[in-house]
Amino acid sequence: MTRAMIHPSPTQNGAAPAGAPEAQRTPIGLLLSGGLDSSILLAELLSRGHRVQPFYVRSHLIWEDAELRAVERFSCAMAERFPGRMDPRVVLDLPVDDLYQGHWSVTGRETPAEGSPDEAVYLPGRNLLLLVKAAVWSRSHGIDRIALGLLRSNPFGDATNAFFEQFQAVCNAALGGHLSFVRPFAHLSKEQVMALGRGLPLESTFSCIAPVDGLHCGRCNKCAERRLAFGALGGADPTRYAPCLSLTP
Repeated sequence: MTRAMIHPSPTQNGAAPAGAPEAQRTPIGLLLSGGLDSSILLAELLSRGHRVQPFYVRSHLIWEDAELRAVERFSCAMAERFPGRMDPRVVLDLPVDDLYQGHWSVTGRETPAEGSPDEAVYLPGRNLLLLVKAAVWSRSHGIDRIALGLLRSNPFGDATNAFFEQFQAVCNAALGGHLSFVRPFAHLSKEQVMALGRGLPLESTFSCIAPVDGLHCGRCNKCAERRLAFGALGGADPTRYAPCLSLTP
């Protein structure tokens, strides 16, 4: 497969062109979850000459300890590969266990298994909550762009052009300034994004929603998605999975 290209457009793919002086001086914020898409986006932005400020928003969800370790591993690898281009990772706290009370994402019970539909892993207001916290922090620290690794296949309402256009307008009305949200992968498929990740240490990323002793469970909806993603590249899946366990309450 040929390397997919990222074409900018307002509120969707609005990252400045590689090598632009402003991109060098002012960092672009990045919501970095430690998963495949946001990690590949981190590498892509750095490789194009951007200075990047990674954010991780901690919400008291059951997979976050493992996810944060993945963020640290991958960030360290990228800092070595692209010295001087990445600002220290910022962890923002936004607990949602009171909002998601009894939900599988905080209890670990009845986690959506392999074969479950996309709707099963939807977390109500997830992007909205993440972006509010990142937007306020960015506005107070002189950052005017926040990037997300959302793909063309994302089916949820808080991943649409309409959502981002309206949310961006609300943020700028509330906070002042000209903050923008950019989604460089919004026109790409998972296979195209994985192709961009060739040569990266993707074994250091983390995608599981039911980790077992810090490892991918190998049985949940997101582990199944991860295996398919590596399968699309035609190579071996480098992920270390936990011994086979049943996802039961």
